Amino acid sequence: MAIELSFLRQIAQVAAEQTLPRFRTISSIDNKYQVGFDPVTEADKEAERAIRALINAAYPDHGIMGEEFGSENLDASHVWVIDPIDGTRAFISGLPVWGTLAGLTVDGDAVAGVMAQPFTGELFMCDGTASYYEGPGGPRQLKTRQNPDIAQATLFTTTPALFKDKKREAYDRVERSVRMPRYGADCYGYAMIAAGFVDLVVETALHPYDIVALVPIIEKAGGVITNWDGGPAEKAGDIVAAGSKELHAQALELLNR
Repeated sequence: MAIELSFLRQIAQVAAEQTLPRFRTISSIDNKYQVGFDPVTEADKEAERAIRALINAAYPDHGIMGEEFGSENLDASHVWVIDPIDGTRAFISGLPVWGTLAGLTVDGDAVAGVMAQPFTGELFMCDGTASYYEGPGGPRQLKTRQNPDIAQATLFTTTPALFKDKKREAYDRVERSVRMPRYGADCYGYAMIAAGFVDLVVETALHPYDIVALVPIIEKAGGVITNWDGGPAEKAGDIVAAGSKELHAQALELLNR
C-alpha cells in the first residue's frame, strides 16, 4: 500500500508543533521506571496526541500503537506504530539526534514510514514504493551505500552497555570487525544507512515503536534490516540493519557465531 508523502509530511508537522517549542527549554521530566531511568516529557505526550488525532481523522479504520498511550484497534489490517520522540535522552540533553517516528504496517509488514527531525528540518520518508529525503541540500531519493566488506564499514549503536552477557560478546565481535564504530545516534543511525553515510546498525531490546517506521525507509533505499535470527524486524527485539545484503550476512554470521 502506498501512502501519500503529503500525509507523512503532515505527521511530521503536527509533531513538530509540539516538540520544537519544548526543545532546549527547561521543563519537567517524568520517569517511567521505578528502578532505572526511562524519561518521558510533555513533548512526547503532546506529540503523540497530535499524531493520533491526525491518523484517526484521516484513517478512522486504522489501528494505532504508540509508546506513550498504548494501542487501539490492533485487530485492523492497517496499524500505525508511533514513537513521538525516539531519543528522549538526546532531546532532554539538547542534542538534535532525536526524531519523530511513524510507520504503517499492513498485516504485520511495515510498508511506509517517516523519521522527522524538525530542528534540522530533515525528513526521511518511504511511501511504500521508494525512500526519500527532504531537507538541507534539497530533496532526493535515498540510496544505501552498497559496501560489501565489513572491514570497511561504519557501525552505529546506542551504547555497547545495553548488550548483556552473550549478547555483549556477539556485539563486540562485530565492533572489532568494522573500520569505525560510533555511539548514541538513536534513529539517526538508521536514517544514515538509508542516506548512504553509515553501513551498519546493531541494537538490542528494541520495541516495535523504535523500529517499524525505519524498516521500509531502509528497505526501499536498498538496505536489509532483520532481527539477529534473520527474521522480521517488525517484531523488534535484537536488530541488525545494513546497507547491503553482503554486509548484513557478515554481521549475522558474527552475531550468531
